[in-house]
Amino acid sequence: MISKREKKAVALRYDKDKDSAPIIKAKGSGEVAQTIIKLAKENDIPIKEDADLVEMLSKVELDTQIPPALYKAVAELFSFLYQMSKESRE
Repeated sequence: MISKREKKAVALRYDKDKDSAPIIKAKGSGEVAQTIIKLAKENDIPIKEDADLVEMLSKVELDTQIPPALYKAVAELFSFLYQMSKESRE
């Protein structure tokens, strides 16, 4: 996810067999955000721009699960990314 204000990015991991909720794996602004975005692109990881969600996720500590208050927003994000990934495979 990318924010257009000050360039920010957050990377999430979710393994349904290991995690009860998505986990913040990387976050940052400026050059750190650019690196997160670059690595995502290089590894064909879908990217979604959502400045408000990035702001909220940026407040969560690294390697911790997202709070329940963000479950719905992140579920919508994952649904969008899944649909995008499915379409690109077809």
